[in-house]
Amino acid sequence: MTRPDWENLPATVRDAVQERCGPVLKAETATSGIMPGLAAVLHTDSGAVFLKAISADHSGAVLHQRERWAGLRLPERVPAPLMLWNASLGGWHVMLWEYITDARHADLSPGSPDLPLLIDTLATLGAWLTPAPAGALPVQSNIEPLQAKAKHMLAKPPGELADRDMYERALDGFDVSALRGDTLVHYDLSAGNLLVAPGGMRVIDWSFAAKAAPWVEAAMLAPRLIQAGHTPAQADDLLSELRIWMAAPRHAVTALAALWTLFRVYKAAYGPEANRNDRARAADAGKTWLDHQLATR
Repeated sequence: MTRPDWENLPATVRDAVQERCGPVLKAETATSGIMPGLAAVLHTDSGAVFLKAISADHSGAVLHQRERWAGLRLPERVPAPLMLWNASLGGWHVMLWEYITDARHADLSPGSPDLPLLIDTLATLGAWLTPAPAGALPVQSNIEPLQAKAKHMLAKPPGELADRDMYERALDGFDVSALRGDTLVHYDLSAGNLLVAPGGMRVIDWSFAAKAAPWVEAAMLAPRLIQAGHTPAQADDLLSELRIWMAAPRHAVTALAALWTLFRVYKAAYGPEANRNDRARAADAGKTWLDHQLATR
């Protein structure tokens, strides 16, 4: 994905940003991540800040607006960067965020010293974000696009979708109401959205924050653990350290695994070409997790 750079912003937008953070001495465009829009570290005399911006008419602007909503409402004690400023001007939505120094992305592989931090962070988020802040979108807003892609894939002629029977079995009788709850979940926890810094683990990129049952957070993380090298049993054992996971309805966990996986199967086939290999690897991890859920529920 080609991101816009700092220099691509209109001069009026750059001027407004610099009024808040000071003159920009250097701008480093982020090279990782698949979210649309500008993402860059801005270096100034007073330190670094993180800038996100997107054209207001871009289809991904709704995700920026949801991240802005989260930045305005997350309690300060939640382990997330602080949003320092936001505005809509010159046809752009703009956010300045605290820049976490000396940070690295979390290592989610088996045996990693980051795993206890991860479990503690999940427990903390569940406790501090229940009840969800007023105005949180229901989790259905995230699930509906997954259901649409699943429907598209399942409507293909016989033989075109591998493991069709597995998906149909997993989704049989699923009702999205099983995911409802009053906890604000990040919904998209992955190594790329978890930073480990001297002060602990920080959770970034709240573009999919939604109100859901608390176990949904762990269920959406599980395939990421498989991707990082865990067996399904290891992932289940790790998540079992969380009280919320033990209360999760297994049929709903299985259906969510199917939807998560089918979305990535779809994206591996039809999404941006640069991301297809990553989506295919994620889909493989999802299938492994789904097969485990069907075998053990």
